[in-house]
Amino acid sequence: MLYEIKESILLSFEALRTNKLRAFLASLGVVIGISIVIMMGWLLGGLDKAMQDTFSIIGTDMLYIDKWDWTGNDNWRSVRNRKNITQKQAEQLRKLHGSAEYVIPNINQWGTNIEYDGEVYQGMTAVGTTAENAFTPVGNLLLGRYFNEFEEEFGSNVIVIGHLVYATIFKGENPLGKTIKLNGRPLRVIGVVKKRGTMFFDFIDRQMFIPLKKYSAIWDVDKKSMSIGIKAGVDNNLDEVRTETIGLMRIIRNLKPNEPNDFSINETKAFEKSIETLRLNVYMIGIVMTSLAFIVGIIGIMNIMFVTVTERTKEIGIRKSLGAKKRSIWLQFLIESSFLCLMGAILSLVMCSAIAYFAATYLPDYFPEVSFLLPVLPTELFIISTVVSIFVGLLAGLIPAIRAARLNPVEALRFD
Repeated sequence: MLYEIKESILLSFEALRTNKLRAFLASLGVVIGISIVIMMGWLLGGLDKAMQDTFSIIGTDMLYIDKWDWTGNDNWRSVRNRKNITQKQAEQLRKLHGSAEYVIPNINQWGTNIEYDGEVYQGMTAVGTTAENAFTPVGNLLLGRYFNEFEEEFGSNVIVIGHLVYATIFKGENPLGKTIKLNGRPLRVIGVVKKRGTMFFDFIDRQMFIPLKKYSAIWDVDKKSMSIGIKAGVDNNLDEVRTETIGLMRIIRNLKPNEPNDFSINETKAFEKSIETLRLNVYMIGIVMTSLAFIVGIIGIMNIMFVTVTERTKEIGIRKSLGAKKRSIWLQFLIESSFLCLMGAILSLVMCSAIAYFAATYLPDYFPEVSFLLPVLPTELFIISTVVSIFVGLLAGLIPAIRAARLNPVEALRFD
């Protein structure tokens, strides 16, 4: 049996070497199908990385109380009509909360303009917050430090800037100690946050953090709704913190027992459903495209194998007349069709590896939103592509192999 398999492999390789163009054209459908499978797995691997990066930005032990639902799942009209979360309510929650490690008020001023060295830079976001914000993922700094409690209490003229703000304004030079202006107010740069943006949170690197009291001196906090970051400390404590937070917020906002929450709890779990929907859509599109490509590939390889059977009819007759069993005949053609598909899979892996490397290396320079792409293919894709290609080859070669094995040796020897 092993000898027969070895001989079949050698015959298959010789047949492919003799008919290179025909073998390539026959396996083209398989190349396309396997490539779609590989690229789909590569994209999903990148999406998983982007998801994990997003979770690290939000913080797996963090809850964010906000007027708005970040996932957009709630009815927009009803969310818009909610009352703002005020600074007074945020301070009440901060004083009453017992299970959370930190309760951190935040308020955003979107579309802020920055003045520096005679230039105006648009589209940034100013965030008024407390010194405790340094203990959230925002506290991972590239340069400098975060503002402290004394600077928070006195509303000092200090600012911590996001990575995109740093790259846009200072273009790599040391920004520490430099003065920029927000709404005409001078602020001294004391820190730079590490790059954190992902395809889901690409705006995050545009943020700048200033003491809440300083924010209040520049903008009217009563006109905007606050967001409140709740740091549980450990993931195991998250359920207890969430329950207490909801209860306290309902009391603070004077909600009756039968009234729904008029605020949103935003956390990493809130994004899991959205990400799973995105994954499912990618899967469905990939499965449809892969199926069509494989159908074309199977038909193409099956036709080539029928041609091969016809070309080798006399050879099959000679082998049968010398005592070759049906098993040997159909094994030869099954291995040849599988080998044909396997060569297509290898070609796909080489091609897709090159695409993945160049896309992940060079595209983010022009399109930062695709920085989640992986430069190498996940190892499991090599196994999947190999198994799938062999299965497709067996399926495509089954009928031609059976037909070859059933040939009458006398009629086969007469074939011209």
